[in-house]
Formats: sequence, C-alpha cells, structure tokens
Amino acid sequence: MTEQHTTEERELEMQLEQARRVAELNALMEPRAVSAEYDAAEHRIVVRLRSGAVFSFPVRIAQGIAEGTAAELAEVEVTPAGDGLHWEGLDADLSVAGLLAGRFGSGAWMAGLRASL
Repeated sequence: MTEQHTTEERELEMQLEQARRVAELNALMEPRAVSAEYDAAEHRIVVRLRSGAVFSFPVRIAQGIAEGTAAELAEVEVTPAGDGLHWEGLDADLSVAGLLAGRFGSGAWMAGLRASL
C-alpha cells in the first residue's frame, strides 16, 4: 500500500507541475502590460507587454484621454495585474486586451470614431 501511495503522490506532483507550466505559458500569452508611457513627439501612448511585444496608439482615438494635456497623459499607470492603463487626473481607464482588439472606448465612442475617420 505504501508503494501505491507513493506512486499516486508522484503522479499528483507531475500533474501539478504540468498545470504550473501551462499557467506560466498562459500568463505569457495573455496581454499584460509591464509599462506604458506618453510619447509627446508622436502624441501616442506606447505600451510594453510582458511577452516583449510593444504597441502604441494615437491619443486622439482613445476615450477619456483624447482631450488630455501632455502633463495629464504622461501620468499613465499600468494596473497592478497589467491588464489595464489608468490616468488618475483624467479619471480614465483602458483595457489592454480591448486596446489590442481595436476597442478604444464604448460602443458609442467607437461609432463616433468610425464616423470621423
């Protein structure tokens, strides 16, 4: 019985290790920001992801920050989980996954943006 118990423990440990590896891979694949900054010369927000990818978007197309001043835009913060961007002075929040999917605001904002572009 002791040998069977040890075999079950080893099997469980292997399954746990595999689950840890899958979780680590999933974490790398999920869009999580590690930093964000305002590029004043280009009037863009530049976001660096945990995966090493970098993307940017023009401020003018993002709801809540489009009218922000350079000083307000420079105060961009990455949320603790890395899944969002926050501007305290503008009371604005944007989802990293949403930005990567091309959603720069609410449905109404996006409809207005499409009409203006």
